[in-house]
Amino acid sequence: MLRPERMSRVSVTGSTQVMDEVIETIHGMRLLHLTDYDGTWKGFDPGDPIEGADEASEKLVTVRSLQSILDMDEDADASDRVVTTDALENELESIRQSVNELDDQRSDLTDQLRAIEDRIEMMEPFATLGIDLDLLSGYDSLSVAVGEGDPTAIEAALTESDITEFELFEENGVVAVFARVDDGVPRDTSSEEQNAASGRTSSGSLEDQLVGTSFSTYDIPDADSDPEQYIEELRHERQQLESELGTVEDQLDEMRAEHGDFLFAAEEALTIDVQRQEAPLSFATTENAFVSEGWIPTERFGEFVETLHSAVGDHVEIDELERASYNGDGHLIDREDVGGTPDRADPTTAVEGSEQVAPDGGSEQSMSKSEPPVVQDNPGPVSSFEALVDAYARPKYSEFDPSIIVFLTFPTLFGFMIGDLGYGLLYAAIGLAIVSKSDGVVADLGRIALWAGGFTALFGILYGEFFGLHQLGDVLWKGKPPLHKGLIPAYGEFADLWLVLSLLIGMVHMTFGYVFDFYEHLSHGASDAIRESGSWLLMLFGLWVWIFAGTPPANVVPGFLFGPESVFNGNPVSLGFTGFSETIGMLGGGAFLIGVALAATTEIAEFIEAVFLKVLSDVLSYTRITAVLLAKAGMAFAVNLLVFGAYEHHGEYHFLFFSEKTPGEVPAEEMIFAGLLNGSGVELLLGAVGGVIIFVAGHLLVLALGVTSAGLQSIRLEWVEFFQKFYEGGGEEYSPFGHVRRFTSKE
Repeated sequence: MLRPERMSRVSVTGSTQVMDEVIETIHGMRLLHLTDYDGTWKGFDPGDPIEGADEASEKLVTVRSLQSILDMDEDADASDRVVTTDALENELESIRQSVNELDDQRSDLTDQLRAIEDRIEMMEPFATLGIDLDLLSGYDSLSVAVGEGDPTAIEAALTESDITEFELFEENGVVAVFARVDDGVPRDTSSEEQNAASGRTSSGSLEDQLVGTSFSTYDIPDADSDPEQYIEELRHERQQLESELGTVEDQLDEMRAEHGDFLFAAEEALTIDVQRQEAPLSFATTENAFVSEGWIPTERFGEFVETLHSAVGDHVEIDELERASYNGDGHLIDREDVGGTPDRADPTTAVEGSEQVAPDGGSEQSMSKSEPPVVQDNPGPVSSFEALVDAYARPKYSEFDPSIIVFLTFPTLFGFMIGDLGYGLLYAAIGLAIVSKSDGVVADLGRIALWAGGFTALFGILYGEFFGLHQLGDVLWKGKPPLHKGLIPAYGEFADLWLVLSLLIGMVHMTFGYVFDFYEHLSHGASDAIRESGSWLLMLFGLWVWIFAGTPPANVVPGFLFGPESVFNGNPVSLGFTGFSETIGMLGGGAFLIGVALAATTEIAEFIEAVFLKVLSDVLSYTRITAVLLAKAGMAFAVNLLVFGAYEHHGEYHFLFFSEKTPGEVPAEEMIFAGLLNGSGVELLLGAVGGVIIFVAGHLLVLALGVTSAGLQSIRLEWVEFFQKFYEGGGEEYSPFGHVRRFTSKE
């Protein structure tokens, strides 16, 4: 459970005469995680693809392109059909031509629509201005500019320029400027020529005069109609194009409905063909022989051998080369003797008279340097939490798999922080809906939501809360639930208890991480394990024993940690614990210093973290558990306060709507808020409508924030405070050679 499933490195050696049959058999088993040959063996080269691989690859690209064009749903219901070679030649080509023709039409129509939209957008300012387009161009002695700007600033700029004659027209922010900027010089000459002809030295063009006014100009369309009429014509043209595009889309939908099953089946059949035909690229081959290597789960080696021998008989030699365990650095620390041959079998012994060639190095030399792929070995409920572990990083084959710890801690912490029967049932319902409509990782997340919802409901029962209302505690516990969140003044000491409990949870959680790291370092020797991991355990427990003994200077450690006011001395838990003795506290301080000294013998970064009390800050990070607990309780209380009203009596909160008192019967000093549901007449009717809206919206908000606060904080504690003590990740996923058929059946 803490280790991935054990894998074996196996070798399949045989004649090229049976290679195709071996490939097909291995592909059908879906057991062997192929290792690519790295070219290091003398006399062996990587194999060549089987004939037809290029053609199959081209067809596969074609099919996937057609699926993309038709926007086919990968989650479509699976059919079961045989895809013939003739269908892949003729039917596929016919579909390709039809779909590509429709796709070209769609692209052309889309481009035309985009151009029409651009022209309509360009014309809209001129329609706003209300001046015919033929009046905006074609002048010999006038310059015209249309755009957006401040008319006052434009007029001021033109008044201060050498332009003596101009006229402005403005409508809803669109400005048209007509100006005479020369003395008869034709409009197609440059600004410098115009100035020279008119005797001016600095007037420039109209656009030059408007540069400082933040005037944004529009290109004047080459048209002579009314802008509104022109836009109407463009809209009519757009409508026609949209109709044509809709017809093409309908035809593509018909193609998808008619040929979708075939394309899915063709894609699957071609994928299988390409996998088989390109498999030799991973093999080491000679003219007459081949060697393939890979990893399989150890417990299935017998099945692997039996199936291959049933298919090709004694024409292949199958060896289990190793069942290996690796340390945290990926070094081999255990290779179990599995009874293989003392040297790698001659790859051609199964074929009489064939060439005798064998790689150097015997059975100790593999085809390439590769670590085993990872198959996480967890029982059903725990396996869903692999999704949270893999989101950080898949464990290496050499590492502990922390999924079981995440399974035990994540839903517990989440449920403890939210702790409400109503929210828990909703989380569970959401999780159930996800599981019923999804598979794979998404379904795993749904199962995690189910567990989180279950623990939220469980703690909600212990807290006696249902959507923040305490009436559940009155029903189940006669008003005295075993746990309180600490929000109510009468039970405020529970908030201190949860703070201390958060610290203890952090110490235990981190201890598991350091213990895992200690065990991993034992492969380097006890001394290395003590310095690398034992030092942190000494610092962790030494420092906190020192704190719980009250050894630090007065007023530094809060009283609820030790002494007569300790939360474990009847306030609120009666364990009689008032802290460790001074002697034990001094021993704890000494253990901490020893841990720092040991850390100093490792890396400088480790020593710096030790000196800056990383074990203190890491444990304090867990107090966010209590912070989220109180924050979510406060938000739910605020929603219910607005709706139902509440008053405080002897340190306890009572919701007015559920009490026997009316707002007028509650003393003013006890009243918190009268509530929307405690009025009368029209006020009550309006309050009821508003109250229902606030109740539903408010609790939905708390429900959502529960995921982003309790959920993310729980994940953070797992990934940062726990994983980083021992876990690196980066393992390779077990991906056996083969394909799961969904849309095809074997011929």
